[in-house]
Amino acid sequence: MRTSRIVAVGAVGVAAALALSACGSSSGSGSTSGAVDGKGKTLTVWAMTGDLSDTTLKAINDEFTKQTGAKVKIETQQWTDIATKITTALATSTPPDVLDLGNTQVATFASSGGLADLSKYKSEFQQGQTWLGGLQDPATVDGKLYAVPSFAGARAVLYNKTIWADAGITAAPTTYDELKADLDKLKAKNAGTDFSAFYLPGQYWYAGMQWVWDQGGDIATQKSGKWTAGFSTPEAQKGLGDWKAFQNAYSSAASQTLNTDKPDQDQVFADGKAGAIIANGWEIGVVQKDNPKMTNDVLGSFPMPGVSGKNQPVNLGGSDWGIATKSKNQELARAWVKIAASPDIQNTYVFGKDGWIPNSVEGSKAAVDGGTLSDLQKAFFTSAQNSKATPASGSWASLEDPGMKQFFQSVTSGSQSTSDAAKTWDATVNSTLNQ
Repeated sequence: MRTSRIVAVGAVGVAAALALSACGSSSGSGSTSGAVDGKGKTLTVWAMTGDLSDTTLKAINDEFTKQTGAKVKIETQQWTDIATKITTALATSTPPDVLDLGNTQVATFASSGGLADLSKYKSEFQQGQTWLGGLQDPATVDGKLYAVPSFAGARAVLYNKTIWADAGITAAPTTYDELKADLDKLKAKNAGTDFSAFYLPGQYWYAGMQWVWDQGGDIATQKSGKWTAGFSTPEAQKGLGDWKAFQNAYSSAASQTLNTDKPDQDQVFADGKAGAIIANGWEIGVVQKDNPKMTNDVLGSFPMPGVSGKNQPVNLGGSDWGIATKSKNQELARAWVKIAASPDIQNTYVFGKDGWIPNSVEGSKAAVDGGTLSDLQKAFFTSAQNSKATPASGSWASLEDPGMKQFFQSVTSGSQSTSDAAKTWDATVNSTLNQ
C-alpha cells in the first residue's frame, strides 16, 4: 500500500511507502539552545529524493557547520521500500541521526519507539512561528511531539476560465453560495451527460473530509489515550450531508463510485469534461501536459469555500524531520533540525528556491503577499493556512485504503444512509485505532 506525497506547484510527484514497526528506547536529553561543540563529529541525515534541493540542504549544512563545527553526511534515499529501510535503520544501534519523513507516517515510527520525543524543545524549534496544523498534528502522538515540520503541499480548486466565461462567469467565487450559483450556470450551459460542473469522484475522501472538517467534524479524537471515531457526531453528519449534496448535484452520476485515478481526474479536466476539480498543486503540470492549450491564462484557482463561511480545511501532504531515538548525536541533531525549520531557511530556500509551502502560517502568508507567486499558485498557499490531519496513530495507515474510499463512496452513492454508513465505519475506526 502507498500514500502519495502532495508536492509543490510544478514539482514532480513521488510516493511514500507506509511504515512498519520499529523498536527503540528512551529519547536523549539536552537543549537546542546555546552553542553545541561538534568539532570532529559528523551528523548523518537521510533526505528523500524529490524533497529539498541540494541547494537548500547545503544552506542548512553550511549554517550548521558554522554554528557547531560538525560536518554533515547527507544520504539521499529512494522511495522504493523506504518504509522497510527506515524500520530496519531505526532498530539498529547506529541509525541515521535525522530522517526526512512523510508527515502522516511519523506516528507509525513514533508509536514503536523509533523516534525521539522532542516535546520539551517545541518552542525552540518553532522560533515564534505557528506551524501548519497539517504538519504539526500528525507529528504529535499522545500529546508528544516526535517530528518537526519541514514543508507542505496543499489542495485547492482548479478551474477552466474559458468554460466558466462561456457561462457568463468572470470572477472566482469567494463564498459557498457563490460557488453553487456559478456551478448552476455551468450545468445549464453544458447540458451533456458526461460533463461535470465540478468533478468530484465519490471515493475522493481527501476532498470529502474537507466538508466534514468544515462543519467541525473529525475522523477521530483522542482523550486519555483512547480514540473515539467521529463520523456519527452531529457535526460530521452535517458535513457528510453537505458533501453528498454537492457531489451529487455537480459531478457526473458515474463518478459517485469512482476514485481520482480511474479515470484520471486530470485527464477528465484536461479534456474539457469538467469545469473544476479539487487538485494538488502538482496536478497543474499534469493537466497542461495532457492539454498544452490549458496555459496559465486559461487555468484559475481558488481556495475551496465552506458552508461555515471560511475556507474549507485541507489535508496537507509534506514532510517532517524526525530524530532517531538511538542517535548518539541528539544535541547536534536538534541543532540541525532547528536550522532546517528556521524562518530564514524556510522563506529563503524551502519556498524561495524549491517552491514548497513553508512550514508555518506566517511563512505561507508571506509567500502569498511577497509578489513572487503567480495568481494560479496563490490559492494553494492560502489553502494550506487552514489545514487538518489524519489521526496520529500508528494504526491509521490500515484504514486509508480501501476503507476511507469505500466509506465515502457509500455516502455519495446512497448505498447506505449517511448515519448507517457512519455507524458501521466508526466501529471499524474505533477497533483499529485502539488495538
